[in-house]
Amino acid sequence: MAKGVLIVDDAAFMRMMIKDILGKNGYQIVGEAENGTKAVEKYAELKPDLVIMDITMPEMDGIEAVKRIKAVDAGATIVMCSAMGQQAMVIEAIQAGAKDFIVKPFQPERVLEAVSKAI
Repeated sequence: MAKGVLIVDDAAFMRMMIKDILGKNGYQIVGEAENGTKAVEKYAELKPDLVIMDITMPEMDGIEAVKRIKAVDAGATIVMCSAMGQQAMVIEAIQAGAKDFIVKPFQPERVLEAVSKAI
């Protein structure tokens, strides 16, 4: 059965890119969210196998969302994505419970590698 993925990014075109990469490689996109608040709600509702989470978003950032999702489900699998030069945030995300991170702009191979390693 295809692994279900929740994609969280405030930029619609980024969600579309990730959806395209994963969709072509046998993953099922079960939902999308444009901020951390919605990500926490969607996670509870959809119970995805994996979350791909942007760090910088309005309302609630990705790191806070990771902490909240992990508080509800310690076994949640989350891969962060961030723009170049956010190393401190990436470290914070990993400490919050993220399994891996992908740097924007995305290389399809790197996205698939991070996802397959995480699940």
